[in-house]
Amino acid sequence: MPAKRLLFAVSGASGMPLAACVLEHLRTIPELEIHLLISQRARTVIAHEQGPSLEKLAHVLYAADDLAAAPASGSWLSLGMIICPCSMASLAAIATGCGTNLIHRAADCMLKERRPLVLVPRETPLNRLHLTNMLAAHDAGAILMPFMPAFYTGSCDFNDLVREFSGRLLDQFGVEHTLCRRWQGSPKNQKMDF
Repeated sequence: MPAKRLLFAVSGASGMPLAACVLEHLRTIPELEIHLLISQRARTVIAHEQGPSLEKLAHVLYAADDLAAAPASGSWLSLGMIICPCSMASLAAIATGCGTNLIHRAADCMLKERRPLVLVPRETPLNRLHLTNMLAAHDAGAILMPFMPAFYTGSCDFNDLVREFSGRLLDQFGVEHTLCRRWQGSPKNQKMDF
């Protein structure tokens, strides 16, 4: 593989500032090539939320209705896939294996090839169907990572919180980075150097 390719998909849930901020942080990682998919519904949400253009943050862009694109095949090599935000409709399609676009098909390829598939669901509160679909996706091999910031970092700044979360996302793919701080334990348990 010439570069570390990571497939990043954006589905039609609220949270486009989160997607943009995560992508901006991912772009800071040397030798990480971002391949981007944006669903039609996501484009509607981007316009409604007055989100920034995500295309400029990608190295390669695919049309969500192009089922002949490279990520539609399990033979296309990548580190894995992130769907952020992941709508409940996309979650349901992935959990049941009845996808209708390239995002769903690429996610299915990740699962069948046993590559990391990280879903960042965006909905609250969750109903039983949401939870059932999350469990089905988990049982199929997906990693569910709702945006739940780590407040122990001492910052409540949105960009700092997303930076930490972006680092945690990269941890799922074994990509080295300096985006987040590592918990060292409470001061009374830390090793003392003399």
